[in-house]
Amino acid sequence: MNQGYGKPPLGLRLAILAGLLLVMIGAPLAALLWMTSVPGRSWQGPLPALDAGSIRLAERLRDHVQAVASSPHNVAHPQALERSALYLERNLVALGYRPRRQGFSAGGARVRNIEAVVEPADAASPTLVVGAHYDSYCDAPGADDNASGAAAVLELARALRPLSGRSKLRVRFVLFVNEEPPFFKTDAMGSRVYARALKASGERVLGMISLETLGYYSDLEGSQHYPAPFGAFYPSKGNFVAFVATTGSRAFLRRTVAGFRSAAAFPSAGGTGPAFLQGIDWSDHWAFGQARIAALMVTDTAPFRYPHYHSPADTWDKVDYPRLARVVSGLARLLGRWSADGVR
Repeated sequence: MNQGYGKPPLGLRLAILAGLLLVMIGAPLAALLWMTSVPGRSWQGPLPALDAGSIRLAERLRDHVQAVASSPHNVAHPQALERSALYLERNLVALGYRPRRQGFSAGGARVRNIEAVVEPADAASPTLVVGAHYDSYCDAPGADDNASGAAAVLELARALRPLSGRSKLRVRFVLFVNEEPPFFKTDAMGSRVYARALKASGERVLGMISLETLGYYSDLEGSQHYPAPFGAFYPSKGNFVAFVATTGSRAFLRRTVAGFRSAAAFPSAGGTGPAFLQGIDWSDHWAFGQARIAALMVTDTAPFRYPHYHSPADTWDKVDYPRLARVVSGLARLLGRWSADGVR
């Protein structure tokens, strides 16, 4: 006898449909929650008053940004680029470092990365790279992007200098050239040159922290924007600093956010995402990711907040130096703890 199969009962069909809808909605939601989940709690409420040391730090940061970003400085403006590089080197020397130049040719010019190292107590200790690019985009003076990051590197190098020879980490402070177009994500990008050489050396590297556009903040509602769909997960006021990485560096990012939040009285957000999402890999951490080194970006989120991004109006007076000082102080405490106790 021929036995056919009829339609499943209506209740079963509705249950199957509901299950499929749950998977279709739940799986992306679970992925987003996984990407945006970071440990610790962001600072809430009024910011504490700056102490005398932080006020002096803000003044030094302002001086650095004014010097580095006095005019457009890149391969198209080679004399200004050289002035910025020499300023950074002089300040590292004044702090007691012996900066190393990593020179190479790009765009018909001779350019260089600049490195200063806090050596560990044990030569076998792992390495942490903390870096920022010092070139500017086209005809932009580049105060926020990225003299703010270069200034932060100088002040973090100042803060960690007393740990030289005693640290449990080798901290490589690096100022990169050629992050901006037309060199971004090419073999002539300064961080790409550096990351490849570091990887080839066989040195054990825990991770890399890229300091990128750190100086602009706003307490206005709606001042912060995001690529879809992240606006549903993060604040609408651009008054925080963000920690951003691709998903392959999630563990390193979570460790860094936890450390910063325990060290800094300043609002913060963090998350990871695939590289195709807008802005996720828009800095020198991209080059280290290409070298299979865990890396993240610390940023004010640049074009998602800053109205003068990549424009001639990106001048030193647009930077919020007191809040930049708070971020740098928090990073200094984080790096100091890692250097003293190791990264956990």
